[in-house]
Amino acid sequence: MEENMITIVDEDGNEQLHEILLTFELDDYDKQYVVFAPVGNEGEEDEDLIHVASYIPDETGEVGTLNDIEDDEEWALVEEVINTFFDEEE
Repeated sequence: MEENMITIVDEDGNEQLHEILLTFELDDYDKQYVVFAPVGNEGEEDEDLIHVASYIPDETGEVGTLNDIEDDEEWALVEEVINTFFDEEE
């Protein structure tokens, strides 16, 4: 895997390369999170689409197993971090 890239396998077994935009940890939930976007979809309808998941680091400390965020309060905190990150990028 290239640095700052992650390969996601969908439910049909298709692999898609994604760029890791941000990783962070929320102490309130004792979890790590990754924000990532598909690579190579410039000009497509969903080119601004980003994905967010909590993750369990692999043995090297990199993004390993991804998990959905299902709690509304957790989502609110994650969204706050993401909004702050993108506001600072502008």
